[in-house]
Amino acid sequence: MTEILAQLFAQGRGEGADIATLRAIAEEAGELGASRALARLGLSDAAAEKDMAELRELLGAWRDAKRSVWKALIGWVARMLLALVLVGLAVRLGFAGYVK
Repeated sequence: MTEILAQLFAQGRGEGADIATLRAIAEEAGELGASRALARLGLSDAAAEKDMAELRELLGAWRDAKRSVWKALIGWVARMLLALVLVGLAVRLGFAGYVK
């Protein structure tokens, strides 16, 4: 519990409220606050669960695409380095005439 909530519980107990009532009030306040936050984000309607699932799917696809781009980029860099090594070997072994 936060310090403020603990102080409110102590104050309520001092004024005669039982702990179950205080916990119920805190739970109701938490649910109300969560509902307000979801409403501010535009996620309080019936389609919100579907919207969140679609957003998660889109985010997963984005991460997969980024991973694929990095793998492709690394593959191309490796191929270019290998090609440079082969050209260097060809020049060193005297096959420069064939390269021209």
